[in-house]
Amino acid sequence: MRNQESGFTLIELIAVIVILGILAATAVPKFIDLSGAAQTAATKNVAGSIESASSLNHAVDIAREAGLTTDPMTDIANCTDAWGLLEGGALANFTITAAAVADKATVTCTLNGPSGTTATFLLIGASST
Repeated sequence: MRNQESGFTLIELIAVIVILGILAATAVPKFIDLSGAAQTAATKNVAGSIESASSLNHAVDIAREAGLTTDPMTDIANCTDAWGLLEGGALANFTITAAAVADKATVTCTLNGPSGTTATFLLIGASST
């Protein structure tokens, strides 16, 4: 009777290790560069939040002028006034490029974020007077 041994040969084990090494070498750079993508996404998200808040502020402005509400609103005459639309105001590491905007007019503003990331957003002018 022969004893039959089972298992992997050394060559098979080395082949598997080489394949795993190649896969790891191609996947690692994807994970290392995620911080840049995260900063870009954060800048775009802040810009989107400001744009949404601007639309809501514009709706309150129209409702106040029609005498439908006495809810508070934020006067917007410049892109930099957009910080007043966010709870807590300006965010660290973010700046907004100044640009004038008239009441009820729309202007495209630029938000500058960390590591040179930028995003644009639409801002609607509002005046309580």
